[in-house]
Amino acid sequence: MSTLFTEASLSAPSGRLTLRNRTFLAPMCMYSVDARDGVPTPWHLVHLGARAAGGFGMVIAEATAVVPEGRISPEDLGLWNDEQVEAFKPITAFIKSQGAAAGVQLAHAGGKASTYGWIPRWHSQGLSGSVPVDDGGWVTVAPSVTTVHGLAESHELTVEEIRESVQAWAAAARRADEAGFDFIQLHAAHGYLIHQFLSPLTNTRTDEYGGSYEGRTRYVREVAEAVRAAWPAEKPLGIRFSGSDWVEGGWTVEETARLAVELRAAGVSVFDVSSAGIGAYHGPTGPGYQIALADHVKRALVADAAERGAAYDSFVTTVGMITTAQQAEQVLVNGQADGVSVARAALKEPNWPALAERSLGGSVEDSPFAQQYWRAHW
Repeated sequence: MSTLFTEASLSAPSGRLTLRNRTFLAPMCMYSVDARDGVPTPWHLVHLGARAAGGFGMVIAEATAVVPEGRISPEDLGLWNDEQVEAFKPITAFIKSQGAAAGVQLAHAGGKASTYGWIPRWHSQGLSGSVPVDDGGWVTVAPSVTTVHGLAESHELTVEEIRESVQAWAAAARRADEAGFDFIQLHAAHGYLIHQFLSPLTNTRTDEYGGSYEGRTRYVREVAEAVRAAWPAEKPLGIRFSGSDWVEGGWTVEETARLAVELRAAGVSVFDVSSAGIGAYHGPTGPGYQIALADHVKRALVADAAERGAAYDSFVTTVGMITTAQQAEQVLVNGQADGVSVARAALKEPNWPALAERSLGGSVEDSPFAQQYWRAHW
């Protein structure tokens, strides 16, 4: 049995979630809510359900906004009302019926909201950047007014608005539980609102939510605490970081590791490590280019557990140009991460885990492939 296809156990304050394997479908926006109301559609059922049938251990729904103005594009999902909850229920039920766990990435895009997504029909019309208000867009919010994103100017959040925002995350977590999700991943990466608070490149505040490391991390710590309090204690809570801005004077992997340890103490146990998202990209490229960031964060969590005399009980996943089974297996064998998040490779091949398990020498009895498809696979 390969390491990649051993069971995984995600810890929570009063329970654990067991996954059939260590493959995660990374959340990827579909830009497919044509009604622009945040309500999931049959497309989302088929897209996520196909990956569950294809063998993923955890299937994470795309960035799902906690408030309407938190959507990356007008066609994104949301969890700010009951209609959205009801529409998610058959999706989570089907994911779980296929043996996968159902996760959702709760998100707020902040100053990078109200944009045209990566859809050819928009690009063919020359549409990119911020969506105008008269085309269904809105005025975005951010910790500070900045032009680093090259988008429409944002409204700078007041302290009162920040505190209201924290409660919106908690309310969305309660709806996620009602909708049947097993797992929440907080989106703190890719230049969206939480990351905008973390990075000195986008946070120039001088109050308690800016300046020092403690000030810049206050928002995410408050969000994590509020969500953890609203989310059932038996269900694990995770977070996705941009491990580094890859820009001098920006957010660093050392700060990411420090924050991961602090959030672990607050009940966050699963850490997915990506990178960048603020301004132009200046980092490395190539297969597995973000693995070293995940390794750094995992080492910090392992060291913290050892210092406390406790067993290592976190779970770190890596993401970014992980395309082959052998590559993913090697990451786990080397101890650089505990699981792998597969994104674009899973867009091309929804059965990525089942095919990976076969290429690593797995047997038909152990295959995570939906049994209806075994004739083709074997």
